[in-house]
Amino acid sequence: MLIRPYQPADADACLSLFDSNVPEYFTLAERTDFAQFLQRDAQGCDYQQIEHEDRVVACGGLAMRADGIAVFCWGMVERSLQRQGFGKQLSLARLQQARQNPNVKRIELSTSQHTQAFYAQLGFATTRVVVDGHGPGLDAVEMTLVLREH
Repeated sequence: MLIRPYQPADADACLSLFDSNVPEYFTLAERTDFAQFLQRDAQGCDYQQIEHEDRVVACGGLAMRADGIAVFCWGMVERSLQRQGFGKQLSLARLQQARQNPNVKRIELSTSQHTQAFYAQLGFATTRVVVDGHGPGLDAVEMTLVLREH
């Protein structure tokens, strides 16, 4: 398993990961937003991926904001390979990256009810739930992990 930075040539592989997670974890309507993110923002937010057996099996980023907040963005694992530790490894790598930056006070993310417990196990606390916030049947669960006080 290799965690490496995203490159523009990886876009199709990441879009395939996204497609494998529709409709349970993402709505089809979000695909355009994700494709635009890959094209415009992925390299600027330290987007990473996991390669396993010569293919991309997971991807996710950490966007650093000037106000001391880091944001997990567009994290996903190939649907058929979930619950094998790839998501945890990717999340731990992003957490380590945030912890190494002394300016980061907390990490925020928006997930769904389907992955809320996964992030809670990593120490994130739910701050708000918006029913159907990501689309029909996909609640927006906002979560925070405090790294440093002030």
